Amino acid sequence: MNNKSLWEILVPKFSNEKKEFEIKHHQKWDKQIRKISGGLTILRTAKGQWININEKLFAEETIPVRIYCCEEDIDKIMNYTLNYYDQEAIFAYQVNDNVKILEK
Repeated sequence: MNNKSLWEILVPKFSNEKKEFEIKHHQKWDKQIRKISGGLTILRTAKGQWININEKLFAEETIPVRIYCCEEDIDKIMNYTLNYYDQEAIFAYQVNDNVKILEK
C-alpha cells in the first residue's frame, strides 16, 4: 500500500538577517530533498505573514515547494529545512493524499 501524499513546504527566500539566500544554497537543499523524496516541484515566490509566540510579526517571502512523500519523510525534510535555513519555524501541509501518477 502506498502511504505517500502530496505535501507543500514553505522555504525561506531570505535569511533572518534579511539577506537573500544564494541560488547555490537553495540548490544544495534541493539535492538533499531529492535524496529523501525522489523529487520536488518548486513554485513561484509567495509573500506571507505570521506572528510567533512572543507576538512578533514576521513578514517574509517564501518559496512553496511540493513534494510527494510519506509523512515520515516530510518530517525529515522539515527538520532538515529548519536547521539548514536556520529558521524559527518551518511550515508544511498536506495538499492531498489522493494523488495519481501515470508512468509510461
